[in-house]
Amino acid sequence: MPTFDYAEFPADIFQLAFVGGFREGLPELKDLAEDEDWGYRTQREHTNPNPVPNPVLTNYISHTYQRLVEERKIAISSDGQRLCFNTGLVTANQEEIFALFEPNRNADAQQEWYLSGWQQRSSRSLSAFSKLPELAQYYDDPAELIFDTRWELRVNVDHVVENNVERFPAPYNTMEAFALRNSMNGAIDAAKARVRRNYKTAIPQYYHGRLQLLLPICLSHPRVADVALVVERHTDHYRAATCLTLDMAYNNARQLARPDKDWLQP
Repeated sequence: MPTFDYAEFPADIFQLAFVGGFREGLPELKDLAEDEDWGYRTQREHTNPNPVPNPVLTNYISHTYQRLVEERKIAISSDGQRLCFNTGLVTANQEEIFALFEPNRNADAQQEWYLSGWQQRSSRSLSAFSKLPELAQYYDDPAELIFDTRWELRVNVDHVVENNVERFPAPYNTMEAFALRNSMNGAIDAAKARVRRNYKTAIPQYYHGRLQLLLPICLSHPRVADVALVVERHTDHYRAATCLTLDMAYNNARQLARPDKDWLQP
């Protein structure tokens, strides 16, 4: 029987189990869950000629599992023969979906478990668990999800431009630094005004154990974001020193919830 020790529980789902379908973009989970676009918008940062389908979904499952390990929310059946975790996804009828694992009996297996399937909450396969595990939680204070417009936003524009120019779309990624900084300053002012009008403009993301906010930087059109400015909350102000492509931003934001499609969408 596989061993189970939370103190040594792997943070990488691929070290825990053989997960079939990952290279194919988890089609069974995509079909079971309510309809959602799990692709990328631009694919600009991806040089792999054969990218994995549904990259946002595969990233979501990997990081959801990692967070659930941190929170000790992986469930094991009383006989030690099954593991499961709450994916945070639901079916079209809003029924929760769980990942179910069983012992890997393959003689050549490197992992002790394998993914036996994606199961709805009402599935008989989950009856081995006296209590099903809870959702991943990424914040303690809901106020962290809202951009407080009373606080000062300090942006290191030089750092954003000089260290992330490859994240800007054409023609901005080949623009002179001085011109791009000027364009950025105007776009940042517009983003601050936009979030004052609509608090949902600031979209929360979870990255490396921290909750951050994303603001749209619109360089070419007032309603079309070109990159996302990453804003971190400090004691009495916000600070921003980097930006993300829209694909990167959506990946991180989707970990918490499906973002409002006002400006960030796959």
